[in-house]
Amino acid sequence: MIYVITKKAAALKTVFPKNTEFTSLPISKHSPDTAGITYIDVSGLTAAEIKTALTQIKKTFKNSLWGIVDPKGSIKDSASLFFEGASDYLGPLFFKNSKGLDTKRIKEVMLWRKNFASAAASEITAKPAGKTGAAGFLNSGVKLPAASAFPGWKKMQTGKAMPFYLLFCSLQGKSALESRIGEKVLMQIHKKFASLLVSNLKEADGLFWVDTGKDCLFLLPPKAKCAEAAIKTCLRMIAAAPQIVLETLGITIPANFIFAIHYGSINYKPPGKTGTVVSDAVNSIFHLGAKKSEPGRLTVSGELPEVSIPKVLQDLFVPFGEYEGRKIWHSKKFNYAKTWL
Repeated sequence: MIYVITKKAAALKTVFPKNTEFTSLPISKHSPDTAGITYIDVSGLTAAEIKTALTQIKKTFKNSLWGIVDPKGSIKDSASLFFEGASDYLGPLFFKNSKGLDTKRIKEVMLWRKNFASAAASEITAKPAGKTGAAGFLNSGVKLPAASAFPGWKKMQTGKAMPFYLLFCSLQGKSALESRIGEKVLMQIHKKFASLLVSNLKEADGLFWVDTGKDCLFLLPPKAKCAEAAIKTCLRMIAAAPQIVLETLGITIPANFIFAIHYGSINYKPPGKTGTVVSDAVNSIFHLGAKKSEPGRLTVSGELPEVSIPKVLQDLFVPFGEYEGRKIWHSKKFNYAKTWL
């Protein structure tokens, strides 16, 4: 069953299938159907009202599917909705290019959420890697410094040698994309991609350190919680890649993300003043990300400290051989409702 919570039912009846049930009840009063999906119309709401609505949605729809109807694009970071648990987003591009919501899309939404939920469940039920995962997973012997060793980005001294996590981020198929959508358009897409990463990596305290115009490199503090937050962000983005690529980045052809994470010491320089950084760690992460990593996966260097990835996440990774003398792993592939890179 499809439900739509809206105050403008007349305007949406031509968009949804005939068996859709429209209601103007407050979100908290709605009783979601665990076998169906509920769409919430946010058109006409202020930014503060949308924030309040999303808070209520997460409480009401813990065990059922929900989506957002946003014909005017009031929600600027639509990808963030999927990190909060959304299963679908009907934004400006949908209303511009679609004749309506058909049963085929509903089935795809439900299948996508089922696949995503299965991946999430594996995080919860996974056993320690020493028993079920790859033997010696991250058995690097590398230890993190004391938490007090990192003073914070604002107090980091130029030239100070210190270990960091280095996170490489890229869009797959840039040369193919450039040939199909043009260099200028691709530059704008890259800016949107970088902006999205900056927002999504806040919890990891990620510093947008190097921008090549095609790839991004973030520094993360040498803290296990920062590595864990970044890894979860990468996996979520990969899981939601089709929606992010289409709705947030505006790419109408299949694409996916490449993520790679390494750990090593650098002589710190602030963003914009890095110049030519001479560092084995920086060379290694760019080589790993650009030459070895695969689209739709997060690649992990064997140089990471052992506490970087919690045991409940380790079964999401499989061995990927060695590269430049280091063992590496990469995340398992997500299955999307439609064929997607």
